[in-house]
This record gives sequence, C-alpha cells and structure tokens, in this order.
Amino acid sequence: MDENKIVSAMLVDDEAPMRDYLRASLLKVWPELHICGEASNGIAAVEQIDALSPDIIFLDIRMPGKNGIEAAMQLSHRTQIVFVTAYNEYAIEAFERGAVDYLLKPVEYERLQQTVERLKLRLQEKKAQLTASLSMGHAYAQAKQIEQAQQMKQMLEQLMQQQSSQREYLRWIQASVGNALRMISTKEILFFRSDEKYTLVQTEQAEYLIRKSLKELEDELDPHEFWRIHRSTLVRVSAIAEVTRDFRGRQMMGLKGRDEKLEVSRNHAHLFQQM
Repeated sequence: MDENKIVSAMLVDDEAPMRDYLRASLLKVWPELHICGEASNGIAAVEQIDALSPDIIFLDIRMPGKNGIEAAMQLSHRTQIVFVTAYNEYAIEAFERGAVDYLLKPVEYERLQQTVERLKLRLQEKKAQLTASLSMGHAYAQAKQIEQAQQMKQMLEQLMQQQSSQREYLRWIQASVGNALRMISTKEILFFRSDEKYTLVQTEQAEYLIRKSLKELEDELDPHEFWRIHRSTLVRVSAIAEVTRDFRGRQMMGLKGRDEKLEVSRNHAHLFQQM
C-alpha cells in the first residue's frame, strides 16, 4: 500500500450512535484513515458509492431497506468490505474464508486493531496485483479480477443462505448516554417498557431510553428469552420471580431483587395459565 495515499472509509449503520462510536474507535486505531461518508442503510450506501469511492466500507448486517449482505453483493468488487453485527456469530466461517472481515458489536479495541492490520495487508496486495497486471498485461489482470469476483459472490451467496435459513436474535442494545454509546447485553436487561416516543430499558443497575419501538424489539429478540406481558412491556423470562393476583384479580409480576410489580394484561395472561 502506498504510504502517501490517504485511505478512505465509509460507515453504514442504521444507528447513528453506532456510527459515531465506530468513527471514534477508528480514529484511535487508524488516525490516518479518512472517513469520507456515512449512510443509514444499504440503499443509500449503493447510491453514494460513485461519489465517495471509499477504499473500505464498514457495513452493518441488519438494516431496513437493503441489508449489509445485499449491499455487499453490489459493492464488493469495488471496495474492501467489513461487516459489523450485533447478532450471533453465524457466519464467521464464511467470513474467514472470504475476502471480507467482520466485527461483533460491541466492537473491541483489540479486535478492531486486528481488522485494521488485515485491511492494510489487503490494500497492499491489491496494489501488488495492479503492478503485476501492468507488467503481465490486461488479460492477466482481467482473469484475476474475475476469479476474485467469483469467490466473493460464492461467499456472499452462502451468507445469504445462512441468513435466510437461520434466525439470529439481537444480543446487544445500543443506548446513548450523553455523548457516549452504551452497549447493553440483552442478558443484563430486566424489561423494556414503551414510553411514548421512547422505549425504557431497565437493567439491575440503571435505566436507559432508546428510540427503537417495542414492536421492533419483539421481532428482533429471542422469544424464548423475552416475553411480551403487556402492550407496553417486554420482560426477560429469567428475571421473573413470581406472578400473583392483586385485589382486583389482575396478574402482577414480581422480578428478582426488585420491589416493583409489572402488570400482565388479559391478552397475555395465557402465559401463566396455571394462575
């Protein structure tokens, strides 16, 4: 890789706090890297690729409109791809075999350093291939590009198949706390409660507000781990201590280590049929 060349990158994630967090982390690990642009979904990323021409794209996998894998199908022949995901490690083997890398949220500093080193090496290899193509002719370069494109296509098709055949559930919740991004493991969360424009996230130590709706959370969380007990409440099953009835006959849920009671609505009373 030409040491004098400024390497550029684009950040694609539907959560602005995550883009801010990744930008700040990259600034520490790779100060020379130029973040040339951002996008909140795969459609916008594809639309901006011509204008920005990034050397690298950091792509979230789960996004509305066009997900990261679908976007990569269109972008992989033009840039280095790094997938960023908060979901289970369902595609690590495919990532390891392909010409892409992956980062699991919350992105760890040491793992990001490893990714940066891999990216620098791949950019050096790309430069070496370009030099070789100039000396060996256009036919060689074209054949090499076709071979790499086919390998990438096969790998991305495998990821698409895995994504459609396996349901992966959200493991981390992103919450803004001042200027910082807090990554909350779903195992820490006691319950979610909708609060008009926001959703309250309650852990044993603190509470946070996020903009993701309860319906979105219910679709993305493991139904064996979280139950909806009310139109405004999702609770982690392992946090339930007991369910009792109050003087009105309503089912009220007690949580381990907390005095607070959560109401179980009639529509969800079937979860506790023996009561």
